[in-house]
Amino acid sequence: RRKLHFKTNHRDLSLLRFITTELTRGYFLEHNEAKYTERRERVYTCLRIPKELEKLMIFGFFLCLDAFLYVFTLLPLRVILALLRLVTVPCCGLSGSRLLQPAQVCDVLKGFIMVLCYSMMSYVDYAMMYHLIRGQSVIKLYIIYNMLEVADRLFSSFGQDILDALYWTATEPKEKKRAHIGVIPHFFMAVLYVFLHAILIMIQATTLNVAFNSHNKSLLTIMMSNNFVEIKGSVFKKFEKNNLFQMSNSDIKERFTNYILLLIVCLRNMEQFSWNPDHLWVLFPDVFMVIASESAVDVVKHAFITKFNDISADVYGEYRASLAFDLVSSRQKNAYTDYSDSVSRRMGFIPLPLALLLIRVVTSSVKIQGSLSFMCVLLFYLGMITLKVLNSIVLLGTSCVFVKAANMEEKLSDPPPSAVSSRANSRAFKMHMTGFRIPLSSVTPPLSNMANSSTPTVPKSESDTFLTTPDDEDDVSKIINTDTGLEGDMRPKTPKKDLLEIDRFTICGNRIN
Repeated sequence: RRKLHFKTNHRDLSLLRFITTELTRGYFLEHNEAKYTERRERVYTCLRIPKELEKLMIFGFFLCLDAFLYVFTLLPLRVILALLRLVTVPCCGLSGSRLLQPAQVCDVLKGFIMVLCYSMMSYVDYAMMYHLIRGQSVIKLYIIYNMLEVADRLFSSFGQDILDALYWTATEPKEKKRAHIGVIPHFFMAVLYVFLHAILIMIQATTLNVAFNSHNKSLLTIMMSNNFVEIKGSVFKKFEKNNLFQMSNSDIKERFTNYILLLIVCLRNMEQFSWNPDHLWVLFPDVFMVIASESAVDVVKHAFITKFNDISADVYGEYRASLAFDLVSSRQKNAYTDYSDSVSRRMGFIPLPLALLLIRVVTSSVKIQGSLSFMCVLLFYLGMITLKVLNSIVLLGTSCVFVKAANMEEKLSDPPPSAVSSRANSRAFKMHMTGFRIPLSSVTPPLSNMANSSTPTVPKSESDTFLTTPDDEDDVSKIINTDTGLEGDMRPKTPKKDLLEIDRFTICGNRIN
């Protein structure tokens, strides 16, 4: 065994020699080249985050705008066409054909929900609500605003399920066994949800309006500082690519909603000042401050999340491709959902309550009198239709480019994966119940194929299979594993979900592996 002996000369132990060594000693960074290269790449990733994030935010903003304008422009026309078909089909003696197609039934239900909720919203006094909120203390308003944000997320998560349940109950094939409470109860549940969600957003807008009109701006400052608290609750948590995708969708929805709330605040303030354009410049600094703080918080939050979790900035390009795939697939002949509903499931953005509130504010703020006013309203409506059509054309072309760049064209021709998975699971469950043993290869791929393939061949969308996916899927998998004798680590593991399988509320359902 080798021993090292260090001999030190006492004459060398001097303060001057120590200082000289400290001043002249050197080191070589190339001895740890990989480490420093990685650190440099992290810096470059943080510098790329603002650009890549804003690309995603802008694309998502126009997606939300397209779904939002659809409620004002094309939805009323589709409802009128559906009602005309409902009247003309029986008169023409076409008894063999369906009165309404499933998409038309959903359009009529949306139209009736908007009409009923608007009539209910007409009884809500905005002025009384404003003065009631203005009389509260600053701290109480801050707490109320935070509670409203939490309630808005809860309403969005449960509200889309209510609307989807209504659409499926109204369009479900009649030959299937009745397993629901009826269309009318679901319809009134949807009306109650849209009305309550619109009231909640109205309280949010009123609180923001009070903050804008306060003299010392203390409430507005506190509400803006709440955005920076979001950084503390996000950047120090572990995030995977799918989780970051959900957070990005939430940020897109939150930013678009804030823009609509700011528009409502400006409309209410301009009405109080008799539409004086000079007052708009008074509001502009506060509006710019709110938008700038929201953008800065998103950039800082995403930059540190990608840094701490070692996520590349290229992932935002994949997110754009996933959102673009939803848009392109909704335009296919075999589409099984409307685009606006797809945006609602993916981002948690439900346009009906927000559109209802905006209609209520505009009709109460703008007085229409005389034929000239009606002509202006007609021209404005035609302008909105033009904007919607142009926005849809540009979005569709851009989405096709993103889908082609991500090599996702072959998935557009695939049938809805929910039907395939449902038939397989139903067949497995029935065979087990009748006493037949099920070979593993007939339900799941062989273990050798799973080892060779890291990604599933057919994408299965949890957000889009709410209609046909059975609740006993986990039970079927347990039965299959038990019958085949696989135990412990020998059981085939479910592959991780890709971005097309992730919607806004997957985390809430604990379905991320």
